[in-house]
Amino acid sequence: MQICKITHKFILIFIILLSNFLQAQNSDKKAVTIKVLTFNIFHGATLKGDYNFDVIANIINKLSPDLVALQEVDYKTNRINKKDLALELAVKTDMIPLFGKAFNFDNGEYGVAILSRTSIISSRNIALPNIKNNEPRTALEVKTILTNQDTITFISTHLDHKTDSLRIIQVEKLNKTFGNNKYPTILAGDFNALPESNEIKLLKEKWGITSKNNSEPTFPSKNPIKKIDYITLLKNISNWKILKTEVIQDSVASDHCAFYAEMELLPFQK
Repeated sequence: MQICKITHKFILIFIILLSNFLQAQNSDKKAVTIKVLTFNIFHGATLKGDYNFDVIANIINKLSPDLVALQEVDYKTNRINKKDLALELAVKTDMIPLFGKAFNFDNGEYGVAILSRTSIISSRNIALPNIKNNEPRTALEVKTILTNQDTITFISTHLDHKTDSLRIIQVEKLNKTFGNNKYPTILAGDFNALPESNEIKLLKEKWGITSKNNSEPTFPSKNPIKKIDYITLLKNISNWKILKTEVIQDSVASDHCAFYAEMELLPFQK
């Protein structure tokens, strides 16, 4: 009996010491700033009718984001001379690329992509619900390690551009698939929905919108009047502070404006 009591005592001491260690570790963590860009790049074509990838890369390099969500990305199609567009941009921006296929196209593939400043430790490409005669859509998710050694999840997606009811179903899929992620999560992309739409209202059940109204229109790039490109933050245990948002208007690089946000990920306090 005495041995049992001593064992229990040591276990209790160990638990207390471990708890104190974990609390100290958490208190040592500082807020980290994350810079994010989302950009529908019109399969690499400029509005001058050429395929000058430097125009896109220059926008990325000027902002130096940590994470980039790209939509309308070609992979080794005929129209871009069998090039890997995400890789081409990664080389020009000194980032790490990952492509997510939505469907086969033009003797190659078409979908979304992610560029990351730090190593990608895992990924998955989730097919979104679709209907006949509409383009397949996907959500590409990666996990990466921040400078403070926290793990973060980042998702690039492109919702349907034709059918409101289909976008609702696609948002439901996003909420169900990613809404309970255990890591801080950012969802970005071309949602093809206005801020007051039912799709965005449904999305906001799980995600915080970095811009709250249509004061930051992103389409069309020559004279933007509609906000359809977003950066959103999962409403779970994460503690976010929005520092800055900006529409990057360039009438040549794409038919969309890029959308940029800086946010702080604050230490989670239990």
